[in-house]
Amino acid sequence: MTFSATTILVLVLVAALIITAAGWAYTTANRLDRLHVRTDQARHALDAALARRAVVARSVATTLAGLYDPALVEQARRLAALADRAERSNWRDRETVENQLAAALSVVDIALLPPQLVAELADAEARVLIARRFHNDAVRDTLALRTRRLVRWLHLGGTAPLPVYFEIAERVTPAAATGLDVDTVRTSARVVLVDEQNRVLLLQGVDPKVPDVPFWFTIGGGVNPGETLREAAIRELYEETGHPADSSALRGPLWRRVAVFPFNGELIRSEELFFALRTESFDVNPANLDFVERRSITASRWCTPADIAQLDHAGETVYPYHLDQLLAEAIAAADSDTDPEVRSIR
Repeated sequence: MTFSATTILVLVLVAALIITAAGWAYTTANRLDRLHVRTDQARHALDAALARRAVVARSVATTLAGLYDPALVEQARRLAALADRAERSNWRDRETVENQLAAALSVVDIALLPPQLVAELADAEARVLIARRFHNDAVRDTLALRTRRLVRWLHLGGTAPLPVYFEIAERVTPAAATGLDVDTVRTSARVVLVDEQNRVLLLQGVDPKVPDVPFWFTIGGGVNPGETLREAAIRELYEETGHPADSSALRGPLWRRVAVFPFNGELIRSEELFFALRTESFDVNPANLDFVERRSITASRWCTPADIAQLDHAGETVYPYHLDQLLAEAIAAADSDTDPEVRSIR
């Protein structure tokens, strides 16, 4: 039995299509598996952040109850009861209880609390905010792939249930509680960009109102409305350096830094989340600096830990503090296949 050249060509094409389809299905199933793992990890992180907020809420309740004011004692009783319910609730009912707890915390007069407890409450609320964003980002990415027609037809998601968003009210304890008049509050996504020589790219800047005092900082800036942290990090990287990158290559956030500082005539409260990213060294060529950035960014430099220490010694502060000591941690994160656990730095 012989086959014509056309028949052989058709068979080869069919085989190629089958192999291609099988390869696509295999890689898609693996990607879905990784997305589900990421979603599960994000959910555990959110659960831990919510549990910590409940513990802090119980401490707030104890403090209020110790003031022996009948109204405050009743408020403390309700706050403690909601914290207990939040810790015991299953995930399906958790949204409702956590929103009730957030509402109860929002009416607490933080002027009645000791400064250390105010700081703990602010930190707990900020961690919930970050964890919820990352959880919902993971859910969004998983659903985007799981709901594609071919993925559904081929059941590539297996029997895993569809993840769901976790929607709770976001509230951050106002910095005014510390006596500061903060004009601007923003969340920033920053990138610790390391090259093949393990150097980090830093930008030199000045406050337009104080142009004689230079300082150095990592790539990054404020998150725009509707933007995820990763999208903001990649956008800022391109705008400030001209270097394009894929958000999937980012690792983190690995650090969280909260700072209050004056800049361009305003007092800014900035919550900064740092990602690590490995790249080859390149010449910085900003793609889209705004008016303030053109006035404030004056130079760029790839720096070793020794370079960073030298800049600090010369009086040109490098942010975040102790970056020369932190750089090894960022390098390890950039070279890892998984995201590290976020921790606070100065």
